[in-house]
Amino acid sequence: MASSESPDRGDAPEGAGSGDHDTLMGTVAIVGFPNVGKSTLVNRISETRAAVVHETPGVTRDRKELLCDWSGTSFRLVDTGGVDEVGGGAYGPAIADQARAAVEEADLVLFVVDARAGVTPGDEDLAALLRAAGRPVLVVANKLDDPSRDLEALEFHRLGLGDPWPISALHGHGTGDLLDEVVRLLPGTAAPAAGEEAIRVAILGRPNVGKSSLLNALLGRERVIVSEVPGTTRDAIDTELRRDETTFVLVDTAGLRRKRRQRQGIEYYSELRALEAAQRADVALVLVDASEGVVEQDLSVADVARKAGCSTLVVLSKWDATTIDLQATKDRLDRRLRQRPPVIAVSAHTGRGLGRLLDRVEELFAKHVARISTPSLNRALGELREARPGPAERGRRLKLLYGTQTGVRPPRLRVFVNDTALVTRDYAYWVENELRRRFTLDGVPVSIDFRKSE
Repeated sequence: MASSESPDRGDAPEGAGSGDHDTLMGTVAIVGFPNVGKSTLVNRISETRAAVVHETPGVTRDRKELLCDWSGTSFRLVDTGGVDEVGGGAYGPAIADQARAAVEEADLVLFVVDARAGVTPGDEDLAALLRAAGRPVLVVANKLDDPSRDLEALEFHRLGLGDPWPISALHGHGTGDLLDEVVRLLPGTAAPAAGEEAIRVAILGRPNVGKSSLLNALLGRERVIVSEVPGTTRDAIDTELRRDETTFVLVDTAGLRRKRRQRQGIEYYSELRALEAAQRADVALVLVDASEGVVEQDLSVADVARKAGCSTLVVLSKWDATTIDLQATKDRLDRRLRQRPPVIAVSAHTGRGLGRLLDRVEELFAKHVARISTPSLNRALGELREARPGPAERGRRLKLLYGTQTGVRPPRLRVFVNDTALVTRDYAYWVENELRRRFTLDGVPVSIDFRKSE
């Protein structure tokens, strides 16, 4: 019997191929008008389903970075939302700003157009913006599913950005030749990708509790779109933050709602990516809107983090707009949450508590990767054996014999007993909580595998 459902997780970042990502050859940004197939191309190049693909225009809003590999060459790929400031709705200008920022940071731009629709006024406006940016650009004429129609791409010479590349992102036609040209044009240098030593932090919470505002405040810039409308964030957005010698990979996620099984379409895929982000993370920041206090849905989000194997820090956001009793909140969370996570109050608006927040993340991560020495663990098990005799059945009583740590990130323990059939859920939870208390592992998921000693 195991006392935790923590999964094993790989260390490779989302979208990583088989290449060596310690040295990146450059950054490639993908831009275009809404619904031309940018996210489909991102998934084709990265060999993932990291980008949400849907027939509804405007699904992608924030820029999303992935690590890709082609023929042994590694590069950073940046997906962006459709650029349509006039017809893009309330988010149109913000999405366009995100795309412009991606172009500014890129070494090469893939300008995706819909070859079946021909040159549109929106394509011409975006082409003018790209010419002014002065970045190398490849015009990618997408949706040419039949190679015999490749000549239709020639119309896009009108954009003044060189020869267009006819492809089908959906079926893969022409994408190999395009990627050959991409790696040929890359400069050969880029900021290094985060390695295994980076602390991966998922920002989780129900909709509209301030996740995106917190990310932007930590970074000191508008990395993701912030709106009072719930559901603004749809992708899981990875962003690196370096502080002194420490690298954090911060992941903003879509809001987690109740009754997730009933969600459909874009909302379903957005929440699925939030759950995947938790499974990739070392530490989860569970945001609670301090102006509303802790509600039942916040506890459900914290349980998502525990099941994903994340060490958890509860963050009371919007602290500048509340008079909530901090100690009473901590006491309630201790009673209700199995991991007994630490609690911190912050304000993205004023900046209060942000430095302390990163300090706490580092402290939690140190415990997340720490090892308990076998002698110390066995001394603790002996004390537990004396403090509370194990459950008994038919004249046999459970005995904790000895144990050892078998893994980290999070800690995994193997405890040998005389008979696993005697291990009850209550007793397993008690052992877990006692070990967490004795080794100061508050907020850390302690996974225990009970085995029968031979």
